[in-house]
Amino acid sequence: MTNAQDRRQAVALVDEARQAGARLQSACIELGIGLNTYRRWATGDEDRRPHAIHATPSHALTDAERQAVLQACHRPEFASLPPAQIVVRLLDEEGRYLASESTFYRVLRQADEQHRRGRARAPRHAGAPRRHCADAPNQLWSWDVTYLHTRIRGRFYYLYLILDIYSRKIVGAEVFESENMANSATIIQRAVLREQCQHRPLVLHADNGSAMKGSTLQVTLEKLGITASHSRPQVSNDNAYSEALFRTCKYRPGYPIDGFASVQAARLWVHQFIHWYNHEHRHSAIRYLAPAQRHAGLDAPILQARQRLYQQARQRHPARWSGKLRNWQPIGSVWLNPEPDQHEQDTDPVLEAA
Repeated sequence: MTNAQDRRQAVALVDEARQAGARLQSACIELGIGLNTYRRWATGDEDRRPHAIHATPSHALTDAERQAVLQACHRPEFASLPPAQIVVRLLDEEGRYLASESTFYRVLRQADEQHRRGRARAPRHAGAPRRHCADAPNQLWSWDVTYLHTRIRGRFYYLYLILDIYSRKIVGAEVFESENMANSATIIQRAVLREQCQHRPLVLHADNGSAMKGSTLQVTLEKLGITASHSRPQVSNDNAYSEALFRTCKYRPGYPIDGFASVQAARLWVHQFIHWYNHEHRHSAIRYLAPAQRHAGLDAPILQARQRLYQQARQRHPARWSGKLRNWQPIGSVWLNPEPDQHEQDTDPVLEAA
């Protein structure tokens, strides 16, 4: 590594040779340096290489000052305090300023003493979630439980819903008067039998509630050949499909905001909602098909018919159309917790008649 004094001397020698008539390249070759190196040294640019030797700044802490910072951190009364607390206590109680908070951290880090103080555990950062992909029905389900208010304050019914993420069809739903592992096992068994998908590759995603992770449920899943998937701890949006479904349910016109009069009334309303959602509702995430249509594999012919109608409409009035037609291609694979650059829906512009 060439120090600053040697660099200045090399630049002076090259400049002297150039004044005597030598070419810049020849002078650099004679000294054994490159043209870019000479230009960088001549302009005084700082060496940006990570392991370069830099001059010590004039305002750097002295060894005595660094030792004073470490001694302050070693004091028994400061042993469990972070630098932010130590700095202000020295100011208020002793009228001393040793260094800034960031300098305290840097000195501790360089001395390999930057460790968590006190008994509190270090904050945990959730890692990347597990990603699952479905390219057909009954490969990836999401399920959850939500409260249904009754007309008695503090009393609730519990709505269990299982959603097929590929088709968005509700494949299982029950209203119970309590939330427990036995009810969870019951609804999953019924859904699997209804869909005839036992012992097939199926991932069942849920949050971390006790009803979703109990031993009774785990035994049931193993018997049915289902792989369990769970949200990351303290992450609220890993089960977004079920949460969105619950919002659609509770904001549906006719939902009894004053609460259900009985469990029978709740079951009747949920039954009607499921029929509407599966067979009448046009879901925006699947090209405005009914979930039951996509679940049954009817999406391709329906979307082809829409595409033909759009083409015919443009042929009748071409001046009313610009750019591409609306994209009526079937939605392909669907992801649970996709990568940021993965999109369940394409981003083609939707252009319709003026």
